[in-house]
Amino acid sequence: MNSTLNRVETCAVIPFLNEEKTIKDIVEKTLEYVDFVIAIDDGSNDGSESKIANNNKVILIKNKINRGKGYSLSLGFRKSIELNSLYTITLDADLQHPPEYIPKFFDKLRVSDIVIGNRMHDFKDMPAQRILSNKLTSALLSMKTKKKILDSQCGFRGYRTKILGSIIPEFLGFEAESEIIVKAARNNCKIDFINIPTIYGDEKTKMRAVQAIAGFIKVLFV
Repeated sequence: MNSTLNRVETCAVIPFLNEEKTIKDIVEKTLEYVDFVIAIDDGSNDGSESKIANNNKVILIKNKINRGKGYSLSLGFRKSIELNSLYTITLDADLQHPPEYIPKFFDKLRVSDIVIGNRMHDFKDMPAQRILSNKLTSALLSMKTKKKILDSQCGFRGYRTKILGSIIPEFLGFEAESEIIVKAARNNCKIDFINIPTIYGDEKTKMRAVQAIAGFIKVLFV
């Protein structure tokens, strides 16, 4: 628990799909820094759910079928609002996002509405196609929002829960994270960034390039 908060008002939202190898670790490590973990099983069929320990600090939401990351984030946001939390963290379940950075997000959220992890300060370990797509989408979102967006694709983020109601995504897939940025800018939210490590292992991306591009283009015209 972050000792500077001393209140039961911090939540982490972790969507997951077939993360049997990592879901237990990410939930347990995240609980060291937040009061509740809201884990959304987006239609897993590998037994991921069974790896999560029965814990009264973990709220498990299960989609019967795969609905998409945006859909799962919207469920997590609504649950965090329902819990009347102060801050909400989002992070991926594949251990690409180190939970020990969560207190840094909380510190920035004292003066910002949204804090997004920035991996583009050191992308030596990032696949070349990811570098290219991230630079392109970040540049396009910067033009659309008239704010400097350093890393549009990072899902490791912190939010003041009070602004979540105005930025809940309508898009169902990965493009929802870009939609959130657009909605936040439109609502004059203060968006900030913190540098986080670039961590890639042998995990396979669940993002489908054609779907992601089509979704992102739609977001640009929202």
